Amino acid sequence: MDISLFKEMNNDIALSILQQVPTPVMAVNRDMKLIFINESGLKLIGKTFDQVCGLPCREIFDSKHCGTAECRMLQVMEQKIEPLTVRNEIKVDGRTVPIEYTAAPFMDKDGQIIGGLEYLLDITDRVRQEKKLKEQSETIKEISTPAIKLWDRVVILPVVGVVDSLRAQQMMSTMLKKITETSAKVIILDIQGVAAVDTAVANHLIKIAKATKLMGCRCIISGISPSVAETIVQLGIELKDIATNSTLQDALANAFNILGLDVAEKD
Repeated sequence: MDISLFKEMNNDIALSILQQVPTPVMAVNRDMKLIFINESGLKLIGKTFDQVCGLPCREIFDSKHCGTAECRMLQVMEQKIEPLTVRNEIKVDGRTVPIEYTAAPFMDKDGQIIGGLEYLLDITDRVRQEKKLKEQSETIKEISTPAIKLWDRVVILPVVGVVDSLRAQQMMSTMLKKITETSAKVIILDIQGVAAVDTAVANHLIKIAKATKLMGCRCIISGISPSVAETIVQLGIELKDIATNSTLQDALANAFNILGLDVAEKD
């Protein structure tokens, strides 16, 4: 094909490409009035180009950012900055559609900004998947940090696995919530399932014990194995006034003693 002929056809080819892009693409002038929208955009809003041409874009895409300082289209035009990508929501035919849109300045051949360009993606499936993953994550957290009412005013929190800062915060939140729900006076923190205890883990346990004490509840740490006890001594970690027991059975007996309860064998 002759190059000169190709140059003459270039505008038509560019327009054809925009029309066939499978995501909505639109352009507005400096007054934020629509001057172009491709077929995908028209399909999304369910209107023809004649129905929307020249309308303020906020009347076409009723979004959270429309008419506010959060509008990225206004930002790129007024501040002459690079393209911006952000999430938003639009309302179409009475339904809310989560989107991710990118706004960029629209320039003439002299480099002057004469409007704005925008293309958007419908991220409904992505948001739905993210919500599902978040719910699964919350479920896993609850399963991995279960606070169980063991006896009247006695709650146990069995800990299995690694205790890092995030896990420790989850444990603390779970325990404090359970104390409020059950009016517990004794919390047993069973760490039998924790393979290793270092200074960081010990500090986390101490903080949890202090937090429960502020709630008017005593904390007993049980399940301390010989190796863990040895490590704590070697590291010079002071558990201070936190009660400790090697077994859960001993911890429960300790809890009963704190509550002034006696357990007797039935004849």
